[in-house]
Amino acid sequence: MTPPSETIAALLEGRHDDPFSLLGPHAGPEGTFARTWIPGADRVVAHSLDGEPLGGLARVDDRGLFEGVIAGDPQPLRYRASGAGGDWWIGDAYSFGPVLGPIDDLLMVEGTHRRLYDKLGAHLIEHEGASGIHFAVWAPNARRVSVVGDFNNWNGARHAMRRRGDAGVCEIFVPDLGAGRAYKYEIVGPDGLTQPLKADPFAFAAELRPATASITTAAPAHVWGDDAHRAAWSKVDPRRVPISIYEVHAGSWERDEHGWFLTWDALADRLIPYVVSMGFTHIEFMPISEYPYDPSWGYQATGLYAPSARFGDHEGFARFVDGAHRAGLGVILDWVPAHFPIDAHGLARFDGTALYEHEDPRLGFHPDWNTAIYNYGRREVASFLTNNALFWADRYHVDALRVDAVASMLYRDYSRKSGEWIPNQAGGRENWEAVDFLRGVNRAVYAEHPGVFTIAEESTSWPGVSQPAYDEGGRENLGFGFKWNMGWMHDTLQYMAREPVHRKHHHEGMTFGLMYAFSENFVLPLSHDEVVHGKGSLLTKMSGDDWQQFANLRAYYAMMWGYPGKKLLFMGQEFAQRREWSEERALDWHLLKSSAHDGMRKLVRDLNRLYRAKPALHARDCEAEGFEWAVPDDAENSVFVWLRKAPGAATIAVIANMTPVARMPYPVPLPHDGRWREILNSDAHDYWGSGLGNLGGVVASGGSANVTLPPLATIMLEYVA
Repeated sequence: MTPPSETIAALLEGRHDDPFSLLGPHAGPEGTFARTWIPGADRVVAHSLDGEPLGGLARVDDRGLFEGVIAGDPQPLRYRASGAGGDWWIGDAYSFGPVLGPIDDLLMVEGTHRRLYDKLGAHLIEHEGASGIHFAVWAPNARRVSVVGDFNNWNGARHAMRRRGDAGVCEIFVPDLGAGRAYKYEIVGPDGLTQPLKADPFAFAAELRPATASITTAAPAHVWGDDAHRAAWSKVDPRRVPISIYEVHAGSWERDEHGWFLTWDALADRLIPYVVSMGFTHIEFMPISEYPYDPSWGYQATGLYAPSARFGDHEGFARFVDGAHRAGLGVILDWVPAHFPIDAHGLARFDGTALYEHEDPRLGFHPDWNTAIYNYGRREVASFLTNNALFWADRYHVDALRVDAVASMLYRDYSRKSGEWIPNQAGGRENWEAVDFLRGVNRAVYAEHPGVFTIAEESTSWPGVSQPAYDEGGRENLGFGFKWNMGWMHDTLQYMAREPVHRKHHHEGMTFGLMYAFSENFVLPLSHDEVVHGKGSLLTKMSGDDWQQFANLRAYYAMMWGYPGKKLLFMGQEFAQRREWSEERALDWHLLKSSAHDGMRKLVRDLNRLYRAKPALHARDCEAEGFEWAVPDDAENSVFVWLRKAPGAATIAVIANMTPVARMPYPVPLPHDGRWREILNSDAHDYWGSGLGNLGGVVASGGSANVTLPPLATIMLEYVA
């Protein structure tokens, strides 16, 4: 039966709702009837996939529509087309059946699918005897969704997709396509308006900015060699092992000779050996998912499943992680489920409606960052994000996720004035949908990837951030493994910025954090946020002249490494970068030619080595039994003394003198009589200090020892016998 002319017009103009009903092979009374649209062709012959000719098709429309009866039953087809003096082969996407099945539909509707990234997006597969790309995208409110790309001249009428009913997913298998092809989705919204071309939310690779198309990829090819690393971490309690994190912005740690970004392979060659030599246990990357705008540092991502093209091919990131693991390093990713940018090619109003975000800007718009807020209460959106967390652990073997801006997710009134937000059903400010989402993510990560942990950047006093998110626990418990200790960072940096003569009046800046140090599993963060936007570098935050600034920073680092909690230091601060960090340039590595800067590097290296070697400094980082005050109240001298302990380990005394006055002798109460060896002195000559110290150690008797306290310095003493 020949369709009406208006139906054919709708098909060729991309307005038809169900092109699969018109195109491809169909059983009919006279045999199999085939119809295809091949612009530019004058003659078309249908063939089976193994090359057997099945019959010629007649052109019934000058725009390239062909149809006719062919031999055999309906089956996948390939056409040989001729025109304009040439001929070519083309597979018929409309001759193939669906790839997804009813179980996929059910799990997607429920929001319980845990392998969405294996189903949605673009996958190179074998299907019904042909190799090609299967495209699938969630767009439940669209009138029509087409995949467009360099393979169909970006023509939305050519590959309109099959709808999958209640799941709201559209799919199509395009034969003969391979990896490396640019594509997007053309979506006609429910109002009949065509949206800006959309990148694939599940794309595994993308074009280099400013281009924004998604890129088809082959199945993962990297052969992993990190079984021992992953097995080891799956058997330990991360709270009780050393974790010292080197935070890195991949685009500005170093640059190549042309000032361009290093590839993942080049970063592996340079960054991994450096971090190993410095004694850190983990590298934490600021977001590396695809993002359009360099100054966003990756925190406004448009491709959550795609490592950024800035650093080469996506397989390069797998090689980097594997190389880090083989060298004994973990890899942590900054992960951003709090918001997304409103770039036209991104998720905003994806199918012509507020699909991933809220319709009401009081819920769906973030005033701080001019971004959209995910609708965490929508099952499919929560599933999209949860699957992304699982994806990085599964596909790229990352060891942990540091979740950005958690506080902005937890409160409906975050950065909003009265009248700019909508209370929850109980009239409160808590965003319980976001709470339930975060609990679900953490449960999924810990259940499916033993050894992988999560870290929250949460700047408020929300209770139970790092408490298990069991169903029988408190609803507010979020289930993270760790939480950044923003209060410690703020208080101690403020203290260190004060002139030493004034510090005695602000002694609580150092002591207050110990009041709550074990209420969560804390990471002590000296992150990128502290060295940007006019804040200067950590060195320039310190008080005093140049020598005192270095001494202050050395004392501060040594105090930090002796303080309970895991450690995090942003790149460049390990050698006391002077300039404020900028994503536009590499770090000032030439500073290492200076004894002062290289001395700082040596100190951080030695602190890491000591921290890793001494269980007293790490095995009870998150438990009160690992800490004891010895001198908490010497405000007059700005001296702090505490003990670090762990079962079966020698006790370590941490002693900080935060004035430029050397104190000798200074009586320090110690729990054991006998010799205490000086294992760290931030004032050592090797670190560009004055060299004042205790000649290797002290002897305690009667419960105390006379100790020499160098100026603006922290020392550590370990009990020997």
